Amino acid sequence: MTTVHNLGFPRIGAGRELKFALESYWKGESTRDALKELGAQLRKRHWDEQAGLDLIPVGDFSFYDQVLDMSFTLGNLPERVRGFHGDALDNYFRVARGRSARTAAEGHCDCGVAAGEMTKWFDTNYHYIVPEFTASTEFSLDASRLLEQLAEAREQGVNAKPVIIGPVTYLALGKARDGSARLALLPRLLPVYAQLLETLAAQGVDWVQIDEPLLVTELDADWQHAFNTAYHHLKSCRVKLLLATYFGQLLENQYLAANLPVAGLHIDAISGRGDVTPLLNLLPSNKILSLGVINGRNIWKTDLAATLDWLEPLARRLGERLWIAPSCSLLHVPMDLAKEHKLDAEVKPWLAFALQKLEELKLLATALRAGRDAVLDALAANQADMAARRASPRVHNPEVQAAAAKIGPHLGRRASPYAERAPRQAALLKLPLYPTTTIGSFPQTADIRRVRGEFKAGRLDAAGYEEAMRAEIARCVREQEALGLDVLVHGEAERNDMVEYFGEQLEGYVLSQFGWVQSYGSRCVKPPILFGDIRRPRPMTVAWIVHAQSLTGKPMKGMLTGPVTILNWSFVRDDQPRAASCRQLALAIREEALDLEKAGVPIIQIDEAALREGLPLRRSQWREYLDWAVESFRIAANGVRDETQIHTHMCYSEFNDIIASIAAMDADVITMETSRSDMELLDVFDDFKYPNGIGPGVYDIHSPNIPTQEHIVRLMEKAAERIPAERLWVNPDCGLKTRQWEEVIPALTNMVAAARTLRAAG
Repeated sequence: MTTVHNLGFPRIGAGRELKFALESYWKGESTRDALKELGAQLRKRHWDEQAGLDLIPVGDFSFYDQVLDMSFTLGNLPERVRGFHGDALDNYFRVARGRSARTAAEGHCDCGVAAGEMTKWFDTNYHYIVPEFTASTEFSLDASRLLEQLAEAREQGVNAKPVIIGPVTYLALGKARDGSARLALLPRLLPVYAQLLETLAAQGVDWVQIDEPLLVTELDADWQHAFNTAYHHLKSCRVKLLLATYFGQLLENQYLAANLPVAGLHIDAISGRGDVTPLLNLLPSNKILSLGVINGRNIWKTDLAATLDWLEPLARRLGERLWIAPSCSLLHVPMDLAKEHKLDAEVKPWLAFALQKLEELKLLATALRAGRDAVLDALAANQADMAARRASPRVHNPEVQAAAAKIGPHLGRRASPYAERAPRQAALLKLPLYPTTTIGSFPQTADIRRVRGEFKAGRLDAAGYEEAMRAEIARCVREQEALGLDVLVHGEAERNDMVEYFGEQLEGYVLSQFGWVQSYGSRCVKPPILFGDIRRPRPMTVAWIVHAQSLTGKPMKGMLTGPVTILNWSFVRDDQPRAASCRQLALAIREEALDLEKAGVPIIQIDEAALREGLPLRRSQWREYLDWAVESFRIAANGVRDETQIHTHMCYSEFNDIIASIAAMDADVITMETSRSDMELLDVFDDFKYPNGIGPGVYDIHSPNIPTQEHIVRLMEKAAERIPAERLWVNPDCGLKTRQWEEVIPALTNMVAAARTLRAAG
């Protein structure tokens, strides 16, 4: 009998209950006990929703981030938070975001500390808190979180499979702050893992899922050896280990993964189907093979008949040794398609969210166990949906395809090189040394959300909505002028999200109503669904930007999201190469940029926050991706005149290893996150002479902490050691939509004051 299990489940709740509970607690409006009770309720509900699976994950629920959870389980707390007393959850939030609740609790001061560095989880839009190491790091077990959740699951009758991050991936995800070798910590780390596994065994746990997605990356000999060392150390533990890989192919790591001394191996059979046949010959005859047969990262319905065609022979060959599951945790997809009552009626039957994916999994299991006749009607309905999608005239637009076919190198070239453009832009803009700006968005207040909600509900007409948004834009411009910023933005009051906003206006997209996915902590995004060829039927931003420019004599940036980021932050069609969809997006954004220029907008920012995120996990595959990604940005950005200044923005990723490709984008100014890493991201400029303007972020907008003027000056002085002052800008790390005005005003006041100090110093 094939075993059916899940690797992880969305944790924010169908109504984003976790988001709202976290934010209420952080504001001091609710208690810690209330937050913990909400967490318990969500876990109970989510286990109920996974009923019918043979094994259900436990420990995948997190109040902020699963990597940070593992750091606390391993006793790996940064030195700066070890002196705090009180509840462990508050210390956890200090690492996650710099502070916990707004009010002091239990008599101790909730002083702000530096938040942990945050970066992307492999090639997803999920952000994790980077583990911090030094040569002297010690580990000690705190299994309380996992044991509490295990006890809850047992009380509910759940057949639990605890989920933890494996030791080698954990070390690889972290950073050694003193430059020491992370793998040197493995001998200290493994006894704590062994203690954790023995603790779970003592609780009667049979199987533990131990996630090692690092195995789908290219590993040198030291890291390969680390896997062998780790799992030979853990092989005597009394639990069975299911070693889980996902997000890619094992390729040259197939033999290593197959022969590690674990009881089972999970592979992603969506992105790594080619691994299946070799593993059948490599895997020892007593080892479980778990196949991820449902896409855990995208929302398209599974072709069940086609899946059964290749799965049935495997089931006959492996028998009880075959397990099936989603390809990865369902954290990366929305919860429930059944809630979508307003979704496009033609497209909706083509989709499956987390709960529907589990139903697909159960259907496959039934067909494998009892034959296809047992699910004949469901298979027929599935095939009808597959056929309808393939035949839909809305998917393919000959006009768009013809325009994309005409793309040539000329579309990606500016008229003149940066050295010639820069003085023309300087003469037009007349900016001071160390010009100040922001990344685009300003706080999305309760009033903005209320007006948007009333407009979408039909209680406010278009004229009333536009009047309210124009008033908010005017407020944003006044605040920026009062602060003394040099280049202003309109604040994006009219935008619910930097990608969803464009998805609403581009043909080829549909939007969900409740398709929320966690990005980090309480931050959720609702990716638009790219189902067909993309066309811009009308201007999308011009009227708002022109209105904002009319309110000030200072330069105003036009704000666009770049084609690569729109692609990577959408649920993307799976019936053509991603590069083809990206080029279609590039043409649409190019049209918008040219319309902004015609309207007199002197600076256009085209954000590519997700450029690094889309990078393949294997370096050998980078060049192909970077070629079409950079080409797409250049198509979007480079149709403008020399005098028009093009900015781009990237955030919360590692950029040093792709800096040459970033330079090849040829943006006049690039802004990026550097405050959490203390300008570490600028180390690359010691060797690489970046040719254009750069704004290293000096204000960590993902923390409520307000940077001091002195702190900003220090960061910019570090930057000036690598980049000539005449090419440096001063700006926050990212957009300000998630912050409050009472935080933003003092932070930007300090930022402007710091820029003036830097100018005075020469």
